[in-house]
Amino acid sequence: MNNTVSSIVGPAAASRKDANIGRLLIEQGKLTPEQVDSIRRLQKETGLRFGEAAKRLGLADESDIQQVLSRQFDYPYLQQGEGNYPSSLIAAYEPFTAEVEALRSVRSQLMLRWFSTGHKTLAIAGVNPGDGTSLLAANLAVVFSQLGEQTLLVDANLRTPRQHHIFNVDRERGLAEVLAGRAGMESLAMVEAFVDLSVLPAGSPVPNPQELINRSGFGVMNETLRECFDVILYDSPAVSSAADALTIAARAGGVLLVVRKDHTRTADLVAFGEQVRRIGAEVVGTVLVSF
Repeated sequence: MNNTVSSIVGPAAASRKDANIGRLLIEQGKLTPEQVDSIRRLQKETGLRFGEAAKRLGLADESDIQQVLSRQFDYPYLQQGEGNYPSSLIAAYEPFTAEVEALRSVRSQLMLRWFSTGHKTLAIAGVNPGDGTSLLAANLAVVFSQLGEQTLLVDANLRTPRQHHIFNVDRERGLAEVLAGRAGMESLAMVEAFVDLSVLPAGSPVPNPQELINRSGFGVMNETLRECFDVILYDSPAVSSAADALTIAARAGGVLLVVRKDHTRTADLVAFGEQVRRIGAEVVGTVLVSF
């Protein structure tokens, strides 16, 4: 009976999949309907898969096929030059590299150890400015959204914010305005290339970032966001330059420590971890980066 089911479902599913690949390539302007017909004729003659037939005819390359397959399986990523994001957003442009596989491994560990246990918020912080915290937070946000998790990246670095640059979103209204009571959730910006990803930029430059972060409105905002998102990542300033990071970690309940290769001193990292624990937050993990 299983063989009968396989013989019926297998070819039908493959046919639908090939049809979808052809349709998506036409929609993207990669192929014309006439070229798709040529590919299908070669398929019938040789028994090749659609992508292999398209490549044999020189009508598509491997990157074209991989991208349409990613759309079929709800795994969005971009070709180089699309989206106008920096190339350092490797989770968006190079999803099949060893570096992004390492990011997915970090994501898996965080899902198992943190988010699957009822937590929704996590601070990401390093010891020193330039440790790569913002870039790690941005790439992690992308890979969480690729998992289908409703993901929000909050730029809580009110001193030297970067997320509005990385994701090309308007900084005019953001976290600073929300905490000051001058704006609401309309300040959230959806990232068009990744349907499950939103960004709350830092907002306008302010003279009192620590006072804003310490306001009770942060907790109110945090609870509101928890009702709307599965994963909320707070990009935090370096602990050596501001006490904001500890306040954000306390609000989030946990922190992922960022260690920059050949840059972060072990003693500083240990001291940071002890400070986090003293405020009642949890060190969820440590990530070594070379950004």
